[in-house]
Amino acid sequence: MQSADTLVPNSDNELLELSKRDRRKRMTAVGIGNFMEWFDFAIYGYFAAIIGAQFFPSGDPTAEMLSALAVFAVGFLSRPIGALFLGPIGDKFGRRTVLIITVLGMGVITTLIGLTPSYAAIGIAAPIIVVALRLLQGMMVGGEWTSAAAYIGESAPKAKRGLFASLVTATAGLAFLVGTLTAALLSAAMSEESLSSWGWRLPFLASFIMAIVAVYIRRKLEDTPVYQELERKRANNTVEVTSFSLKARAFIMTLAFSGIFGVSLYYFVTYANNHLTGAVGMARVEALIATGSAIVVYVLFNPLVGAISDRIGRRPVLLTGVIGLIVWALPTFFLMNTGVPFLAFLGLVVFSFFVACCAVMNNVLLVEVFPASIRSTGSAIGYNLAYALLAGPGPLIAAALVASTGLLHAPAFYVIAVAVVALAVLWPMLKETKNVDISHG
Repeated sequence: MQSADTLVPNSDNELLELSKRDRRKRMTAVGIGNFMEWFDFAIYGYFAAIIGAQFFPSGDPTAEMLSALAVFAVGFLSRPIGALFLGPIGDKFGRRTVLIITVLGMGVITTLIGLTPSYAAIGIAAPIIVVALRLLQGMMVGGEWTSAAAYIGESAPKAKRGLFASLVTATAGLAFLVGTLTAALLSAAMSEESLSSWGWRLPFLASFIMAIVAVYIRRKLEDTPVYQELERKRANNTVEVTSFSLKARAFIMTLAFSGIFGVSLYYFVTYANNHLTGAVGMARVEALIATGSAIVVYVLFNPLVGAISDRIGRRPVLLTGVIGLIVWALPTFFLMNTGVPFLAFLGLVVFSFFVACCAVMNNVLLVEVFPASIRSTGSAIGYNLAYALLAGPGPLIAAALVASTGLLHAPAFYVIAVAVVALAVLWPMLKETKNVDISHG
């Protein structure tokens, strides 16, 4: 049987050479597409205040921000729908097929958001169009993340699955970083009036070019060795049966580790910047520099966390991340609330390490806790349901907590609450999966 980390060889030396070349090609294709997909998703969050004024004008900046963040959350509500549609496609037609669909769909939809006229131009139709496009955008992202995780995990050497999984989270972090830099450069180079009227649209329109490049690269991929082996088992009617209890256990754990990952990630990459510029009153460029610098460190943390998990296991790394978020959430907000850029950066950097622990472990566990035959469907539904219920509303809940309580540190309570629930689920349920056979079932 062909293993998950080899190709058909003519000799041992050729096997090693082809495996490295093939893995490099696969990582590049998934990384570029994943970057583009998350850049598209990130720029909405970074320009939330401007989008709120463009499409939900009320004259009240807080109300406009809440409206824009509510539409940001809408994109998460449709993610389970995307998972229900795209997950089974990944199990039936292959992980590669979904990766092509999602990257093309995301590019077209994001471009359309950039082309949508403002409320001042077409009235109520403007916010309706944006909401509809965000729903479609969420569906595409609902299939991308878990399909990328499955593709990379099923193509990785067994001993380096954690390190390979970090590619998906690191390129997503890099996308948020480039989104931050793009927002910073546009904010610095353009007047507030120009940025608000048309400048914010430029990165949305650029996504179409990135989508074409990503589709071209992904079309040249073959599917994963694990999926090819699954196809052979199906043809021979030899797919192993997995009990309902094990599937249910995997699903519940996915809700827990994906939920805390999603909440912490979007607090870090989306809400933190809006909190600094809005509630705290920091200058936009200073806030973007503080958050952008923290994201640089976060991107570097990802491969480190992946490599550590390959050595000591997934369970200790994930639990470190969850417990760290419980302990450090309040200090992060206290440091941000000083309004001092360096202190905000310091708080976010420590926070980002715990986010990285949850991020990379989320991706490798999505592959390791589900059997191969339902991996695409099970991981997509569990992951995206957690995002819809917990992560998507996170920035909106954070802003609402500040508005309702008047406490600038109030958003930390939501992170802590989600982390405590995740810890209560994962501590007794999560067994070590580092050496599990991911071709089974």
